[in-house]
Amino acid sequence: MSDNIDVKAFKSRLEALLEELEATDSSAADAASVVELDQTRVGRLSRMDAMQAQSMAKESQRRREAMKLAAQAALKRIEQGTYGLCKECEEPIAAGRLQVDPTATLCINCAS
Repeated sequence: MSDNIDVKAFKSRLEALLEELEATDSSAADAASVVELDQTRVGRLSRMDAMQAQSMAKESQRRREAMKLAAQAALKRIEQGTYGLCKECEEPIAAGRLQVDPTATLCINCAS
């Protein structure tokens, strides 16, 4: 684990991020629901708008799920004592990089 980072602060940020993502998941569930195809109830353009909104909601849900997995993996690295170390070269990841993305697994050199 890198000595120049405050692991407790990053753990708190990651846990808060997970809580926020969970809350967003529960509130966004309706947006990804099936679009009604009954032409007598909904016009064609309204249906197209609804389908586009549904597609955007599904992509947002996919991104939230990926972020949740990354945050959970980062918390696991904290428990294992490997948080803040590059998974490629095992050198410390810069604290500034972790400030921008607390789920980062690569140092800037390996990420390039």
